[in-house]
Amino acid sequence: MAGAARSGNDNNAIVEINVIPLVDIILVVLIIFMVAAPLVMQPKIDISLPKASTAKDEKDKIPLKVVLGKKGELFLNNNPISVAGLTEESKRFAAKNPETAALLVADKDVTLEMVTDLVDAIKIGGVKKVAFSIQRKK
Repeated sequence: MAGAARSGNDNNAIVEINVIPLVDIILVVLIIFMVAAPLVMQPKIDISLPKASTAKDEKDKIPLKVVLGKKGELFLNNNPISVAGLTEESKRFAAKNPETAALLVADKDVTLEMVTDLVDAIKIGGVKKVAFSIQRKK
C-alpha cells in the first residue's frame, strides 16, 4: 500500500515501482515519431539517368512526369501508381489538353520491355508525345 505507515524497522525494502518517469519518456518518444514519420514516408527513388551530350535542361513543366525506378517502382507526378492507373491518368490529362506531353524518367538499369510497356500505357491513354529524360555528359 502506497500510504501505509512504515515501521521503525528499515529491513523492509520499498517494492513499489514509480512508472511516471517511464510514461513521460514513452510519450516524448511517441511525439518525436509522430513528427518525424511524415518526413520519412515521402516516396523516394534512387535513379541514375543515362547521359548524352545533346541533353537540354528542363525549363518548362511537363504535366505528366513518369518515374520508373530500378526495381520497377512507378510514380506519376511523385505519386505511386500502377501501369493501369497510368493509362487512366493519361486519358484524364489528354482529355483536358490534347497537346499534353509526358516525360519519362527511367533508371539506366531498367529493361527495354519495362520502358516499352510504359510508353504503350501512356499512348493508349491518348498522350501522343513522350519524351525521355537524360543527363548531360560532363
